[in-house]
Amino acid sequence: MPELPEAEVVRRGLERWVTGRVVEGVEILDPRSVRRHVDGPQAFVEDLTGTRVLDVVRRGKFLWMPLAAPGDAVDDPSSYRPRQALMAHLGMSGQMLIKDSSLPPDRHLRIRLTLSDAPDPDDPSQLLPTELRFVDQRIFGGMFLDPLLPTDDGAPGGLGRHGHAVVPEHAAHIARDPLDPAFDVDAVHDRLRRRKTGIKRALLDQGLVSGIGNIYADEALWEARLHYARPTETLTRAETRRVLEAVQTVMTRALDAGGTSFDSLYVNVNGESGYFALSLNAYGQTGRACPRCAAEGRDGVIVREQFMNRSSFRCSRCQRKPRNARY
Repeated sequence: MPELPEAEVVRRGLERWVTGRVVEGVEILDPRSVRRHVDGPQAFVEDLTGTRVLDVVRRGKFLWMPLAAPGDAVDDPSSYRPRQALMAHLGMSGQMLIKDSSLPPDRHLRIRLTLSDAPDPDDPSQLLPTELRFVDQRIFGGMFLDPLLPTDDGAPGGLGRHGHAVVPEHAAHIARDPLDPAFDVDAVHDRLRRRKTGIKRALLDQGLVSGIGNIYADEALWEARLHYARPTETLTRAETRRVLEAVQTVMTRALDAGGTSFDSLYVNVNGESGYFALSLNAYGQTGRACPRCAAEGRDGVIVREQFMNRSSFRCSRCQRKPRNARY
C-alpha cells in the first residue's frame, strides 16, 4: 500500500491540476469503486456533478478534496466553509491520473471525472488535461463523498492550501501525521509513555500518529538508533523527539525522490514512479553492511526479523535488542 510520501506526491500533483475546477461529468465504469458511497453509484454521479474542487488535503494516507456546492459563489476559497469532500482511497493499487480526453482509456480504469477547462499555470496559453481518472487493478480502493466535520483542535484538517478546519467523517479517527504543521511531538510523547508497547508497534498505530508504514518505520528507527521493540514507557522526551524527527527526515527525503515504489502499480498523477527505494538504509537490505557502522569502522549488518506478520529490518550492532523488549 502507498505510504505517506506517496500519498503526498499524489496530493501535490492533484493540487496543481484540479484545484478550482468544476466536475462537469462523472462516469463510473466499475460500481465496486464507489461501494463506500452510502447512497449508491447513481447518487455519487448526481451529488458530484457540478461541484467545484476547492483544495486537495491529506492527513496520513487519507486524501480528500473539499467541494463547493453547485451554484455557490466562491470568491475566497479560504473563507468558504465546505460541507462535503470527495474522498480518494488508493488502497493497494489505486492511481489518480490526469489525462487528456483524447487518450484511450487506461487498463483497469474504474472512474472518470471530466473537469472544466483551466489554463496551465506554467503556460497560460495551454489548457490543462480535462480528465481525472481513477485506475485500480485490485479494486481495494475507491472514491466516495463524505461529510466534513469540525476538527477537535480548531486547526486545519490536514495538509492543504486553504487551511479549512474540517476533516471528513471517515478520517476523523486518525491522528495527525509528522508532516502536518499542527503535529504535536510532546502530546505524542505523553501518549507513548502510557502505551506500554514496542516503539514500532506504536508508530504503526494510526490512532497515535498517522501515515507511518513498515518501510518508513524501519528507516526512521535506523536513523534514531532504536530497536523496534524498545518499550515506549522507557522513552525519554529527547528520544521520542529524535525518532519523530527521523520520521520527518526520512519522509522528506522520500518526497524529494518522489516516493518509494516497490510496487510497479504505484505512480504519481503523471504516471511516474518514485525512486527513494534506491537509497534505503535498512528496509530490504538483509545481509548488507550497515552504512553507519561501515562509516564508523564497525561490523554491523542489517538483519531481517519477523514482526506483526511482516518483516522488520535493523542493524545488528547499532540497534541492539533491549533486555525488556516489548513486541
